[in-house]
Amino acid sequence: MKRILLSAPYMLMEVGKFRDFFKEHNLEVTIADIVEHMSEQELLDMIADYDGAICGDDPYTRAVLLKAKKLKVISKWGTGINTIDLAAAEEFGIKICNTPNAFSHPVSDTALAFILDFARNVSVNTDNIKNGIWEKTRCFTLGEKTLGIIGIGNIGTQVARRANAFGMKILGNDIRPIQPVILEQYDIEMVEKSQIYEHADIITIHCDLNEETYHLLNSDTFAQMKRKPYIINTARGGHIEHNAMIHALETGLISGVGLDVFENEPIHVDDKLLTFDNVLLAPHNSNSSPKYWDLVHKNTLKNLIENL
Repeated sequence: MKRILLSAPYMLMEVGKFRDFFKEHNLEVTIADIVEHMSEQELLDMIADYDGAICGDDPYTRAVLLKAKKLKVISKWGTGINTIDLAAAEEFGIKICNTPNAFSHPVSDTALAFILDFARNVSVNTDNIKNGIWEKTRCFTLGEKTLGIIGIGNIGTQVARRANAFGMKILGNDIRPIQPVILEQYDIEMVEKSQIYEHADIITIHCDLNEETYHLLNSDTFAQMKRKPYIINTARGGHIEHNAMIHALETGLISGVGLDVFENEPIHVDDKLLTFDNVLLAPHNSNSSPKYWDLVHKNTLKNLIENL
């Protein structure tokens, strides 16, 4: 019997679906007690006993992997593997699996939801009326605005597709060449990031998190934002320097922020970010979709079994 550590939040929500699968494949599964992810210390305390892991954004650091003497495979639920030390995993012969292009549609829907909310003041008007305030707020249409997309991969392309349908001017940036057919189909003008900072009314982030993109938005880049844009982040919290974002909101360098991800999750109840009226927040669940969850569940289990 193989021992498996299960700490992927979305699989934990529906763990009853998989009990027959675990039994059929002779797996003894430990259900982690988590809110968002395990800590490094929690993993250090228990990882030595497991042959495989199904994880979310748990910190599989070199220290953890060094102690994981039996571990053969880490099957990541979803796409992002930035919390796993890939070099150490390769050194120790631990297979890392994920599901690329898992949530392009629900995440891009979420990015557009944030954008539309800022454009049409849906949340503001609702809160006003519930508080007895009958006030006609100033709104805008998306066709009046320029959208900057940093990262024209699977998700960024789907955001461009949706934004193009609303008539937005779209500026894109990516480290890789983008197929001309995509640029033509969605009318994307590829530019340097500095041009996005200068000309975009809304900036949305859809790139990988790595050494180059950590704190991509910081005090220097916020200062370059001439049009006081709205910032949307449904990628990784580490893309935005948290304190610099707070300062940009306080000083009016940006018009608002829509976040599904944070540098530290869950965000603390006393965090100053929660005091701003022009901030829209979600608990890292832009991937929410029964259809796509089921697809990722199946692929995650497949990756686990094939590599044990």
